[in-house]
This record gives sequence, structure tokens and C-alpha cells, in this order.
Amino acid sequence: MMKQAKTGFTLIEVLIALAILAIALGAAVKGISDYANNAAYLRDRTLAHWVAMNQVAEYQLRTEWPAIGKSEGKAGLGRLAWHWRAVVSPTTDPDLRRLDVEVRLHKNNADPLATVVAFFGRPR
Repeated sequence: MMKQAKTGFTLIEVLIALAILAIALGAAVKGISDYANNAAYLRDRTLAHWVAMNQVAEYQLRTEWPAIGKSEGKAGLGRLAWHWRAVVSPTTDPDLRRLDVEVRLHKNNADPLATVVAFFGRPR
């Protein structure tokens, strides 16, 4: 009588396959998580830049030359409330002023998400 060969996987082979699968799935989940975080960060930076550019546009639309000093405010965009700070400063040219606009998602954040610099000439 002939013996039949045993087929199937051993316990060690199954455990090794599960370990490889767990490592691969862990790497995939981390990659997807990093992608989602990066997408949210880029969305916030884009919206912050738009808020800053809107502030520059508001300064451009004013009929008077911007006064030297600081101003702050809030702007709503993308269902979020953004905090902006505008600083008008003199330059070496007396007919030119510099405008720095910083935008943060939270007023207490140390680093702005967007910074825009613009220059304004004295109106004639």
C-alpha cells in the first residue's frame, strides 16, 4: 500500500505569511494617513494664501495711500475663520511702502500658513 503525501501549509508558513501581510498593510495605512494629512495641509496653505491675497487686493482698492502701522482681522474662507495681520512699513524710497500680510488658522500659532509681500507707490 502507498502512503499519501500530506498537502497544505505548516503553522510556521502560515505565521510567516500573516507577518508579511501585517507589515505590508501597516505600511499601506501609514502611507494613506500621510497622504491625507499632506492634502489637508496643502488645502490650508492654499486657502491662507487666498486670504492674504484678498487683503492685498483690499489695500489696492483703497483710494488713499496705506498708513504705516499694523492691522489685524478675521476673514472667513472655506468654512474656516482665518486670522490675518497686515504690517505697512516704509522703504528707502519715500514714494514706496511695503505691505506684509501673514495669515494663520489660529491667532496663537507661531508660524503663519501664508505670507505675502506687496509694495504700493504713492498715488499721484
